[in-house]
Amino acid sequence: MKEIVATSKKSNPLVKKLAYASTDGAGNLLFCIISSYILYFYTDVYGLSVGAAGLLLLIARIVDSFDAPFWGSIVDHTKSKYGQSRPWFLWLAIPFAVATFLAFSTPNLSGTAKVVYAGITYVVAGTIYSGIATPITAILPNLTNNPDERIHLNTFRMVGGNVGNFAAVTFALPLVALFGGGNDQKGFSLMVGFFGIIAVALLFFAFFNLEEINTKKAVSIPFKDSLKAVKGNWPWVLLVLANLAFWMALTVRTSALLYYFEYNLGSKELVPLINGISIIQVAGMMSIPLISKRLKKTGTMLFGLGLAVLGQLLLFFAGSSMVFLIISWAIACIGSGIACSMPFAMLSDAVDFGEWKSGIRSSGFLSAMGSSFCIKVGAGLGSYFLSIIMARTDYVANHVQSSQALAGIQFVFLGLPAILFILSALPMFRYYKYEKQEAQIRADLVVTRDQAN
Repeated sequence: MKEIVATSKKSNPLVKKLAYASTDGAGNLLFCIISSYILYFYTDVYGLSVGAAGLLLLIARIVDSFDAPFWGSIVDHTKSKYGQSRPWFLWLAIPFAVATFLAFSTPNLSGTAKVVYAGITYVVAGTIYSGIATPITAILPNLTNNPDERIHLNTFRMVGGNVGNFAAVTFALPLVALFGGGNDQKGFSLMVGFFGIIAVALLFFAFFNLEEINTKKAVSIPFKDSLKAVKGNWPWVLLVLANLAFWMALTVRTSALLYYFEYNLGSKELVPLINGISIIQVAGMMSIPLISKRLKKTGTMLFGLGLAVLGQLLLFFAGSSMVFLIISWAIACIGSGIACSMPFAMLSDAVDFGEWKSGIRSSGFLSAMGSSFCIKVGAGLGSYFLSIIMARTDYVANHVQSSQALAGIQFVFLGLPAILFILSALPMFRYYKYEKQEAQIRADLVVTRDQAN
C-alpha cells in the first residue's frame, strides 16, 4: 500500500523519462529501417521480385508474430535483481543490432539460397525486436501506478520513438549514398551498422536509469494462467484490433512513400525531406496530455485517426504542388503520431483490467500481444497487400512504370492507408464504456493489493 500511494503522489524524474524515451528511440532506430526500407531493399538492391519479396515478408511476419506470446510469457516469468522487464534491454541490445545488420547484408547467394537467407535473417531480427518491444510496453505499468504519470511517461516514450524513426527514415538514404559511394549493397550494410551502435548505447542508458515497482512480490505466471487475463478482457481485445489495423496502415504508407516519390513524382531525392517533415508528429505526441484531459484517452485516439484520414485525403489533391503536399503530409503525420501513441498507454489500463477481472497481473503477455504482435502482423500484412497490389498492377523494379503501375502505387500510398485508419477507429467507439470504469478498477486494486500484503 505504501508503495502504491507514494508512487501515485510524485512525478518521475527527468532522467527516468529520458531513459524510457531511449528504449523506443533505440527500437525504432532499427525497426523503422526494416519496416520502411526492407521491401525496397529486397526488390531494388538485393534483387528479389516484388511478388517473391512480398510473400516472403508475409510468411516471415506471420511466423515471426508467434513469438509475441512467447516473449510475453518470458517477461512474466523473469525474476532477477534488475527487475522483470528492465534486464532485457541489457541482454538483447547487441543481438538486436547484429541481427538487423545481417538482415541488410547481401552475401553472394542465388536462387533459393538467396530467399532463404533473406527469410531467416528477417525473422531473427524481428524475433529479437519483439524481445525488446515487449518489455518496453510491459514495463510501463510497473514504472508508476499513477495514470497521469503513465500518460506522461508514454508521451516521452513515443517522442523518443519518433526521434528514432525520424533519424532512421531521414538519414538512412543519405548515409547509404555516403557509405556506399554508389554501391547500395555496401551502403545499406554500413548504414545499419552505424545506427546499430547508437541503438545499443541507448538501450544501455535505459537499463541503467529505469527502476521497476509492482515486481518485488511478483510470481511467475504459467502460460495457461496468462490466458486467463485475456478472458473477458474486452478493453484489451478492442485495443488489439485497433492497433493491428493501425500498423497495417502505417506500414503501407511508409513502405509506399519511396516508390511514390521515385516513380509517380520523379523526385526520389525529396524522400529524406518528406520523411524529415514527419518529425512534426512530435508536436502531436507532446500535446496528448492536454488533449486527453479534454477528450479522454479514447477521444484522443479517435481525434488522431481522424487527422490521419484527413491528411491522406488531402494528399490526393496535392498532386505535385510541394506546398500543398507538405501541409497535407504534416496533418497526416500529426494524426498518426497521436494515434500511434495511445494504444501503448491504454495497454497499461488493460493490464489493470485483467488483474481486476481475473486476479492475474500478466503485464508481459498482454503487452506483447497488444504491441509487438500487432506491430509485426500489421507490418507483415501491410507489406503483403502493398506488394500484391504493385505486382498485379505490373510494377517492375528500376524501370519506367506503366500508367497502371503508377495508379497502383498512388492507391497504396494515398488511399489504402486512409481505409485502414478508418478500420482502426471502429473498435475505439466501443472502448468508451470501459474507460469510464478505470477509476473504480484502480481503487479496487489498491484494496486488493493492500489485503494481500
